[in-house]
This record gives sequence, structure tokens and C-alpha cells, in this order.
Amino acid sequence: MKKYVIDMLVIMLGALLFALAVNLFVIPNDLGEGGVTGLTIIAYYLFGWSPSIVSFVLNAALLVAGYKFLSRQTTIYTIIAVSFHSLFLHLTESWSISSNEIIVNTIFGGVFAGVGIGLIIRVGGTTAGSTILARMTNKYLGWSISYGLLFFDLIVAFASYFVIGAEALMLTIIMLYVATKIMEFVIEGVNPKKAVTIISKKPEAIAERVTAFMNRGVTVLAGHGYYTKEQKEVLYIVISKQEVVKLKKIVKEIDKDAFIAIHDVRDVFGEGFIELAKS
Repeated sequence: MKKYVIDMLVIMLGALLFALAVNLFVIPNDLGEGGVTGLTIIAYYLFGWSPSIVSFVLNAALLVAGYKFLSRQTTIYTIIAVSFHSLFLHLTESWSISSNEIIVNTIFGGVFAGVGIGLIIRVGGTTAGSTILARMTNKYLGWSISYGLLFFDLIVAFASYFVIGAEALMLTIIMLYVATKIMEFVIEGVNPKKAVTIISKKPEAIAERVTAFMNRGVTVLAGHGYYTKEQKEVLYIVISKQEVVKLKKIVKEIDKDAFIAIHDVRDVFGEGFIELAKS
């Protein structure tokens, strides 16, 4: 029960931030947006229709059409997120912020939208609309949710060119990019690490040095070269970004011909990192 209460509070906060992004930064600066929100803003510019009502109607329709791609809990969370987003759009409609710096407004519009949507998605909800399409591409095409959202958002953003013009469209694209990077950070975690794969003729020496001088565990995987069929030991190590230089130095000193592949990873749990919390 405690988890669900916390999730509801996070969803409410995310919905509020997303609504503030629209009412404080997007509409006052005649910018566009992506997805359903972008369509509601176009409707507002053209016909003066209330963004809160149009957003709720369009998102509800898309949720009905795409609910089968969501789990029961996600569907419930999405209904709550859409409802609060529409409510906050209405309640903050008259809010304003004293800033005439268009670039600053563009960046902060992206930050507010990215954090807001990211919080909702992180706890298992969506903002319906293009988020449902992004989840579909994540499931069937393997795209990250954040970049799936960017793809569908850009389609709507480019369509707004005929309403907001070229300069505002370019600023909108900057805002969407900022929102995507912020959203990715919120969704994927605040604990970025590096996973390093090492193939060397001297794996024992490298593993021993890493264990002794870096205090990091090393996993040894069995492998072989496809062409030569030569058996190899592959080292797999997870370290912080600050430790990459030290690891490279160790490997170079032992085997300058070693093969090293470094990958970005997030939310690393376990001994030496963050404890895996009980659900």
C-alpha cells in the first residue's frame, strides 16, 4: 500500500511539472510540443480550445485504442496521470513567469517536461498519447522509450510548422531534445556506470591487478574466437566513470594489445554498488 501511495504522489508531481512546462514556457512563447500535447497546443493556437479538455479527450481516446499494450497497473496509473495532467493544465492556466529570454524558456520547458514525463514513466505509468506508441516501439523494435517518444513528438512538432513558423519550430526541437535527455536520465536512473569487456592473452594478471588495486570484482566468462576456435577468457567488470582511466592504464601496462569494449549501464545493484531494495 505504501508503494502505491508513493507512486500516486510521484505521478501527481510529474503531471504538475508537465502542465507547468506547457503553461509557463510553451504557450507564452508560442512554441510547439510533441504528441497529443502538441496537437492540443495547435488546437489552442488555431481555435482557442482549452488545452486541458482537448488533452483529456485525445488521451482518453488513444488509451482506449492502445490499452492492450499496457499492463493493468500501467493502465490504471495512466488514467490517473492523464486525469491529473488535464486538471493541472486547467488549474495553472493563468500562471506565468517573468522571463523574456526565449532560449532560457525553451530549455526550462524541456527540463520541466522531461522530469514530469520521466517521473510518471519511472513509476510505471504513461501520459498516454505518443507514450503508448513509444511503448509499442520499445516492445517490438527495441527502441528506448525516450527516443521513441522523441520520434513521434517530432512528427507532430514538424506539423506545427504551419502554425508557429520556422523559428519557433527550431526552438521546439531544442526543447524536445532537452526533454528527451532529461527524461532518459530520470527513467534509466541516477547511477550511471561503465561495463567493461576485456579480451586479453593475460586475463589472470589483469583480473588480479583490478581486484587488488581497484577493489572491484571481476567476472570471467568462457569464450572462443569464431574463426580460430581458440579458447579465450573474457573479463567483465563494472566500474564508475571515474575509474575508466585507471582501468585502461592497468590493462595497457599488462597487455597493450588487449581488446577493450566499454558500455554505458545504469542502475547497478549488488555488492559494491547500490543495495537491491525489496519490492
